[in-house]
This record gives sequence, C-alpha cells and structure tokens, in this order.
Amino acid sequence: MSSAPFSSLPADAQRLMRDIGPRWAADIVGNRKLVVTAYSAVLAGIPDAAIASTKEIPYGPHPRHRLDVYRTPGLDAAPVVLFVHGGAFIRGDKDSTPEIYSNVPRYFARHGCIGINVEYRLAPEAAYPGGAEDVAGAVAWARAHAAEFGGDPAKIILVGHSAGGSHAGAYVCDPAIRPKHGHGVAALALISGRLRADALPDNPNAKAVQAYYGSDTSLYEQRSVVTHAANIDVPLFLAVAEYENPYLDAYTAEFAQRVGMSGRRFPRFVQLPGHNHTSIVAHIDSGEDLLGAALLAFAQSPG
Repeated sequence: MSSAPFSSLPADAQRLMRDIGPRWAADIVGNRKLVVTAYSAVLAGIPDAAIASTKEIPYGPHPRHRLDVYRTPGLDAAPVVLFVHGGAFIRGDKDSTPEIYSNVPRYFARHGCIGINVEYRLAPEAAYPGGAEDVAGAVAWARAHAAEFGGDPAKIILVGHSAGGSHAGAYVCDPAIRPKHGHGVAALALISGRLRADALPDNPNAKAVQAYYGSDTSLYEQRSVVTHAANIDVPLFLAVAEYENPYLDAYTAEFAQRVGMSGRRFPRFVQLPGHNHTSIVAHIDSGEDLLGAALLAFAQSPG
C-alpha cells in the first residue's frame, strides 16, 4: 500500500491525473470519465475472491431502492459501512462501472467490516428530500439485517460522496428529514459533499441542483445541510480533494467550522493532495491507501 497520489496507476495514467487536477472544473464530465476509466482498469485486477457479495437487495418499493452487501465470512458484530454514491442528484449508479463504486464497500469488506453499496432515486423524479428519505430506508434495512451478515446494527457508519454526501448529511442533521425516533447512525463521513445548495453562475451543476432542491432559491438556505450543522450528534469525518467541483471544499470547511462552533468536537478533516472530485473515491482499494486507511480507522473507532 502507498499513500502517494495516483501511485497505483501506470505512469502514463499518473501523468494524466496530475494534468487533470488544475483544470478539473473546466470539464467535469469529461475529466470524470478519464478518472473512472483509469481506475477501473486497475481495480479490475485487484483480487477479491475472499469477498462474498449479495447484490440487488430491495430496501424499498422503487426499482432503485436496491443495495449490495460485501463481506468476508466469519464476521461477528463488525462495523457496517453504508456508502452512498454521487452523481449531481440527477445521475449516477452504485455500479457506475463493474469496479466503481463497489470499490468502496469492497475495501471495507477486505478489512473486517460489512460494506454496503446503496442505490437511490434521482431528481427530478425524487426531488428534495427524496434522496435523504432513501438513505433513511437503507439505514433502516441495515439496522434490521446487519446481524444476518455478521454486522453490528449499533455500529453503522454512513458515508456519502458528492450528492450522496448531501443526502447522508441531511438524513443525520436536517430536522425536516431526520427521524424523530433517532437516525440510528453511529458515525458520519462526508466526502466532497455538496453541503450547501447553490445555483451560482459558475456552478456547472446548477441545473442539477435546481432539479433536486427546486427553482425557488429562497428555500436553499433552509434545505442546505450546512444550515443544520449544529444538529450533528455523532462523530464526523470530512474529506475533500485538492481539486474540487467549485465551492465544495469551501462548503465542507464551512460545515466543519459550524460543527466546531456549535460546541461539538471539531470533526476529523482530510484534504487529499493531488486528487480531484472523482479520484478521491475512485482510488479506494486500488493500492493507494491514504483516504481508505483514514476512513477505516474512523469506522473502527469513530469516537
């Protein structure tokens, strides 16, 4: 394992990743495709024969209410890591490729946890708070069934990336969504999350934000995860890439500051040098282990 950025990639792909970083925001869709292609090729060669998987388990009535469980045999009361992928609210799949985003739950399964890959409904069909409601359904399923796979329902670590970070964060702290009986999550990790709704002119995903949060921008403050930071009541891990979609790193820093100023313990905060909005999760389980190791340590001992 190495912590050097892109060290798991061939030399030409490493050069490409370093070149993409500074110009990431100029073509997010095109650059994302390059990142996914590079890491999928490497991840396809990582042995996973020891990992068992149960796929396309329904946790609700919609065709996208599906999740996959990854684990190694013989676990007992293991931490359960639920991963919620991104996709700018209007696109994205838990299996964007055969390797991504299953690389994230596979990594945790490889290291003694139960890894769960969560699918959810997309906007505009499922506008706010639909994504967070789907996270609620997945968490409820995990609490009910974790023990069947060797997991501990009291040790659920919820991890969200990008739009998935919005949904995961809202589920835990937005009072309009958070279950009154409690969210049932032991810890929360948000990776490059969209923690503030905005339709700014230089936000390349502004139309996607509007598809989820609505066209009435006067509602954005109340619907933003960052507004409810003081409601965080579990250990919190935040991560951003050096090269992010516009403002996502600033919104994460704002969220961290608000959590700290609320009197809560300041969260663990990681910025991955060299990485971009997609490679920050695509590299997990590839042999480069900076974020994976930090997340694993958090999952095993979040307090």
